Amino acid sequence: MIFAPSTDKNIVDKSRQPRNKAVSKAVRDTRMRLQSGLGNTGAFDREMLELYIHSIGQSALALPVLLIVVAGVMFYVTGNPQVILWLAASLSIHAVGLMLARRACRSELTAERVGRWRRLMLAASFGMGLCWSSFLALGCDSCNTANFQLAQGTVLLIALATMAMSTVLLRGALLVGFLPVVATLVTHAILDPQAGTALLGGLVTLSLAFLAFMTHRMHAANLRILAMQTEKDDLIAELEVAKSMSDEARRRAEEANLAKSRFLASMSHELRTPLNAILGFSEVMSTEVLGSLNNPTYKEYADDIHRSGQHLLNLINEILDLSRIEAGRYELNEEAVHVVEIAEDCIGMVQLKARSKNISIRQQFEAGMPSVWADEKAIRQVTLNLLSNAVKFTPAGGLITVKAGWTATGGQYVSIRDNGPGIPEEEIPVVLSAFGQGSIAIKSAEQGTGLGLPIVQAILAKHEGQFILRSKLREGTEAIAILPAKRVLQATPAEETTAIERKRRSFA
Repeated sequence: MIFAPSTDKNIVDKSRQPRNKAVSKAVRDTRMRLQSGLGNTGAFDREMLELYIHSIGQSALALPVLLIVVAGVMFYVTGNPQVILWLAASLSIHAVGLMLARRACRSELTAERVGRWRRLMLAASFGMGLCWSSFLALGCDSCNTANFQLAQGTVLLIALATMAMSTVLLRGALLVGFLPVVATLVTHAILDPQAGTALLGGLVTLSLAFLAFMTHRMHAANLRILAMQTEKDDLIAELEVAKSMSDEARRRAEEANLAKSRFLASMSHELRTPLNAILGFSEVMSTEVLGSLNNPTYKEYADDIHRSGQHLLNLINEILDLSRIEAGRYELNEEAVHVVEIAEDCIGMVQLKARSKNISIRQQFEAGMPSVWADEKAIRQVTLNLLSNAVKFTPAGGLITVKAGWTATGGQYVSIRDNGPGIPEEEIPVVLSAFGQGSIAIKSAEQGTGLGLPIVQAILAKHEGQFILRSKLREGTEAIAILPAKRVLQATPAEETTAIERKRRSFA
């Protein structure tokens, strides 16, 4: 017979592939590149080259406009037809650079191809530098030499500034592009040592050095911006991977916890049935219902079996209660109940044990408190758990104060305070967790299971209530169970009848 797999048996699907493999690989690659630091100038060559190629496409018309304006003015002033040839050559070189940029943009810029494309872009800049160098060869017979050299210097400075702005993303492009101009000026100054030629050469050289320094700083600033952007993307990717892993771990933990809770909740009958037999038969043997036991040691053994079985049953009941709550199978049987009556009943149930330790229990209940809409069994379990803890950890001759009254928001509360050893402040989260016990409880002779307070918290949460635990070392502990105001039933006016006194329960 084939059974369909249940959800409890398929908690973890080990056949699933780990998620975000590509993101994890990208994170590792980016981290390796960032760890190389900005000192490695080639760390972001591909990104800088891509930005440079896109900038060429965006400013494709700027240089042709400058060339046409310069050529038009020069031809108008000089009438030299060589200006047209210079303009055609310059526009052709610029067109070649644009074609290279478009081809590079369409192709995939891998790490192996970056160096090749960078050399091609530097060659295009060098070609444009040769065009500006040939601009110096253009002469004007009818012009004043000083004025013409001043005009040429102005045009070269404008061209130098334009190239500096357009090539800031390509390392070394400005020097490669304008070295032919500087070389031509130096050659002219050596061959024709005139003041104007030397001044023009020095001015262009100093401007080139200054702009090269500035473009280098701007290039470094762009590298830092790009590194920070990449680091931000790396952190985002790491957060995505961490979130994915956290979600997966939480899902598996929730499924495992839910399966555990369902298992324990469904095992209630299987666990309690043999314990009932153990408790029943051991009690029959210890009380000698069917006849006396010849050996008194057997009677002691029967008493020990009964006490151990009772302790185990209490432990199983607490585990099952907590498991039913976690599995969502803890249903509230709500009705109108009195918090004060439940507190008095629970005090009577622990009174015998309190008297055996000479512990006094003081009651402080506000009068005229109306009923609340709650599960009587659950509220009784909450109060009894808190009272049992107080009696367990209060030393002989101590005092326990039980209060019931109104909260500031209109709800009702039950407070149980003892003058026992208290709980260290750093251990309060421990004792509120499942199976958690503080150092005082571990050293105590009456150790519990560590499930009482978590059950109290869970039951109050089912009632939309709140649990507060206050404690100071060597001063005592106060546990407060609070029910919200919306569960308080407002009393309606009744007709005049003879009031019936509430019957108080008495316990031995």
